[in-house]
Amino acid sequence: MPGRASLAAGQYYAHKQNAFWKIVCGLLDIDPQSPYRKRIQALRTARIAVWDVLQSCTRHGSLDSMIERDTEIANDFPAFFRRHREITHVFFNGAKAAASFDRNVRAALGTRTLRYSRLPSTSPAHASLSLARKRRAWRAILNT
Repeated sequence: MPGRASLAAGQYYAHKQNAFWKIVCGLLDIDPQSPYRKRIQALRTARIAVWDVLQSCTRHGSLDSMIERDTEIANDFPAFFRRHREITHVFFNGAKAAASFDRNVRAALGTRTLRYSRLPSTSPAHASLSLARKRRAWRAILNT
């Protein structure tokens, strides 16, 4: 679920300290300071989709750890995957996203064969890994 900065900006990963754009733009060889539209276009060109696991939830603040589980409503992944049959991999930006997907989505997908990978969170709250180690892990999104 997007944090306050992202919701206010209407842009994914708008918090200045979140490393998502630094990492992904580095992998795609584009300027992380380029306009949001250009960054989104670079994702599309690379055939990378970004979507939140949750459509809505109740959360106090921006930390995923503050999400109230009984309020989680997932996005409609079964319909999304029916429309986009070419998708073969799902990468999660951190453990909380992966756990939420497992709890709220995976059973509804039936026998659909997808590869799932949890990547280290790009959130500034996940400071236990260096940016360089996160970048190395995130290279997996290019090998699909």
